[in-house]
Amino acid sequence: MRRILALIFILGLSGCATLTNMSDSVGDLFKDSDNSEPPAELTEYESEVKLDILWDKSDGDGTDGLALNLVPAVAEGRVIIADHDGLIQARSLLDGELFWEVETDLPISSGPVIDGDLLFVGTSKADVLALNTNTGEAVWKHRVSSEVMALPVAVGDNLIVRSADGFDIALNREDGKQVWSVEHNIPALSVRGEGAPVAVGDMVIIGYANGKLMAINSADGANIWETSVAIPRGRSEIDRLTDLNGTPVLNDDIIFVSSYKSGVNAVTPIDGEVIWRNEVISSFQGLSADYSYLYLSDSSSDVWQLDQRNGASYWKQTDLHQRRLSMPAVYGDYVVVGDFEGYLHWLSKTDGRLLGRIEITDEPIVSQPVVVEDTLYVYATDGTLAAVRVLLF
Repeated sequence: MRRILALIFILGLSGCATLTNMSDSVGDLFKDSDNSEPPAELTEYESEVKLDILWDKSDGDGTDGLALNLVPAVAEGRVIIADHDGLIQARSLLDGELFWEVETDLPISSGPVIDGDLLFVGTSKADVLALNTNTGEAVWKHRVSSEVMALPVAVGDNLIVRSADGFDIALNREDGKQVWSVEHNIPALSVRGEGAPVAVGDMVIIGYANGKLMAINSADGANIWETSVAIPRGRSEIDRLTDLNGTPVLNDDIIFVSSYKSGVNAVTPIDGEVIWRNEVISSFQGLSADYSYLYLSDSSSDVWQLDQRNGASYWKQTDLHQRRLSMPAVYGDYVVVGDFEGYLHWLSKTDGRLLGRIEITDEPIVSQPVVVEDTLYVYATDGTLAAVRVLLF
């Protein structure tokens, strides 16, 4: 498994391997390894929810087979998506009707992110692009130092951007001019990252590949505090991986962050004090939260529910083991995850049991589904955008 992970990390850093091809290559190279595990087969069970696809569209090319961070963004009655070939579309939440679309001719790698009248995307060629949310008209473009995988975050007058080579950059939200830039060291081996900053007042809190969580001033980039929430252990580079790869979650004045090989942590945003650690869980992705619990898919695609007060596990769902699940979305009384074959799975919040599933496409669902009231919007890697609703029996 360590060799498999090493190959995935190296391919991820190259940015040229597809999700499917990475999996197939690893399987071919190490198919005789006792440590390799195939994805769990889907089995029949009695559904407890009825799922309805309200509409679906498939006009763009999605991620073009690459490991990117393209997500659906929702605001003011529309859902906006982007594909790697540069197409950006705005569609109606109600029926998927096209409001507008633009061809940017840029290799979009992250976004879109909506902030009021502007939306932002990052590209594989180190561009950050701002467009008008209502029309799709380009407002400004700024070149940063490297590929942008993390979602940009607007804080006050600034847009905080993370580049793949370790720079945190603040751009003026209105015109794209650089305000400040801070460089951070990247370990020799790290997981291809996409964790975004999280805004807490005038601070932004960011997790790094060296296991540190930092709070910086959004106005000038000054360091406010830093905490080592993930401690490297072991002799090899892979053993010592401690990436805080997911976006931290702010809930009830506590920051929650997951890491690869070093568990889930709860931290106070004022000074970075670690309140609790659950070191059992390893996750490449971030967390979801409701009023009391945290939900995550671990590195083996088992789904967990944790208590926000102490990190204790209430249930662990293993029926979807190794199905390369998306980050969970909280939908009413349910937890929803997508998998590598294009299925959405509905789990019970109470005990994690499988309640229902529906096939959206035959390609992976990598990005976290977005919930708006009683409808869930999902964007698959082949460019399929769908709206799904639960109808109780």
